[in-house]
Amino acid sequence: MQEKKVDSKPILLLGSGGLSYSIAVCLLHAGHDIHVCTPDAEAAKTAIALYLSEMSEEVPCSGQITFLQVLSSNIFYEGAMAITEEDADSKKRTVAMIENYLLPDAFIAINTESIGLDAVQAAAKHPERVIGLNWTEPAHTTRFLEIIKNSCTSSAVYQRVEALSMQWSKDAYTVENFGVRSRLLSALIREASYLVENGYASVEDIDRACRNDAGYYLPFAGNFRYMDLMGTYAYGMVMKDLNPDLSTETSLPGFFKAIVEEGALGIENGRGFYSYTQDEAAYWRNMFREYSYQIEKVIDKYPFNYKQNGTHS
Repeated sequence: MQEKKVDSKPILLLGSGGLSYSIAVCLLHAGHDIHVCTPDAEAAKTAIALYLSEMSEEVPCSGQITFLQVLSSNIFYEGAMAITEEDADSKKRTVAMIENYLLPDAFIAINTESIGLDAVQAAAKHPERVIGLNWTEPAHTTRFLEIIKNSCTSSAVYQRVEALSMQWSKDAYTVENFGVRSRLLSALIREASYLVENGYASVEDIDRACRNDAGYYLPFAGNFRYMDLMGTYAYGMVMKDLNPDLSTETSLPGFFKAIVEEGALGIENGRGFYSYTQDEAAYWRNMFREYSYQIEKVIDKYPFNYKQNGTHS
């Protein structure tokens, strides 16, 4: 990993934590020079160096990196990415701050899972250059990228981000104003939580059901393709009978609410749906990183759009 102190047109990345650090690695391997603005530069350096050390030497890292804790008024960026908490005011403040450090044709890409892009754009001087970009961790091994645009989004900004997504080795898709990934996941979590709360299944049962069924086919085909493979009509009949019985709860179930109120952060502090010692937490982190490289190779072997010889080639 090369550190670079001066760059005429780097990309700015604001954020902290594993997702932000893995995005940095993704950008470095795509050849971008980046400035990472984060409150804990040492943690960022350590994590990014670890990710880079685990990657194949066959994939050279040509980008250079600078770590910042405050932004300089002497540097203007060709693009900026921000990973923020899921709060509309926080996102709007971040966008307003970033705008002071951008070149005229620069883009601002910000994560937004449950908040409409129009709400994030509301306080921007140039809302047309603000676009939604949702990643998944680890960003440097996964193919996921959700691009969110709307009628306000500049076509030039959208086309540029779409082109960049291919440089980042992403199989990106585009949606209008709202992200869909979290909505799909939330629907599954709501039903799973309902089943646990009402004694139909345990947390372990739910995990086994998801891992050993959907976990097998989702790296090969999405839900709709899988229904085609297994029998579209049959799935339609099942959903017709099952839909009326699915959960429509609008609040967290009791057991989930208790976990949240206790401040359980999962692996980070050893408490979540499962409990973890420090050694167990380290084990799961290491295994997950190892798995992310293995599943990347499997997914690339069976590309989504096989008629075009893959979407990432």
